[in-house]
Amino acid sequence: MYAKFIVPRIHLPADNPMAKQFLDREPRAKLPSFGLTMATILLPVVLMLLGGWANLISTPGSAFNGFLLFIGNSVIALLLATLLSFWTLGIAQGFNRDSILKFTNECLAPTASITLLVGAGGGLNRILIDSGVTNQIVGLAQDFHLSPLLMGWLFAALMRVATGSATVAMTTASGIVAPVALGLGYPHPELLVLATGAGSVIFSHVNDGGFWLIKEYFNMTVAQTFKTWTVLETLISVVAFALTLGLAQVL
Repeated sequence: MYAKFIVPRIHLPADNPMAKQFLDREPRAKLPSFGLTMATILLPVVLMLLGGWANLISTPGSAFNGFLLFIGNSVIALLLATLLSFWTLGIAQGFNRDSILKFTNECLAPTASITLLVGAGGGLNRILIDSGVTNQIVGLAQDFHLSPLLMGWLFAALMRVATGSATVAMTTASGIVAPVALGLGYPHPELLVLATGAGSVIFSHVNDGGFWLIKEYFNMTVAQTFKTWTVLETLISVVAFALTLGLAQVL
């Protein structure tokens, strides 16, 4: 409903430099087959499954068992899949070494920021737990009979607005609210996950990388991005939380 309301009121330039970069490219005559693409994507999943089943399909302590555990390690499995993709999606499709290096730099660079964000969220979560903040929150929640769902949504929303990262917001909020839910004996942890996830997407603004990504993709101004992306993210958060509260009444 909001999209229907706001779209006629947002006037974008006819020329979109971001879209032009893709539209001006000549289509490649040869594309990787569906089977080859799926095999490359599913390789790390299969390897990690083999690692998990290593003790069932081989003798623990044997060389074969050690080999399965090695290739089933998540880091090794992803590394092998990456190396395979250099051939299946690169050399086999006619790309030279320089092109593959360029694609690798563009693809692996965002992974580093995601890893740092997850680590930062976990580190902040550990700091809050070790400082005793969670114990104080548990006490306050029990004294004032606060809903764990509301707390999860509020903490995630506050962290989202403060840090701009939904990952950090979810990681930190879950670390704070989980002891509260445990202390209060809350019986529906799945609803707590939904409430925390809803809070983590609220009010995307200038400290969120996704905000600038949307702005550049659609060639919008900052004000237009606030009127569209930020409001839509906030509506999604509020509606998702309201539906979660509705589920809590039914369950």
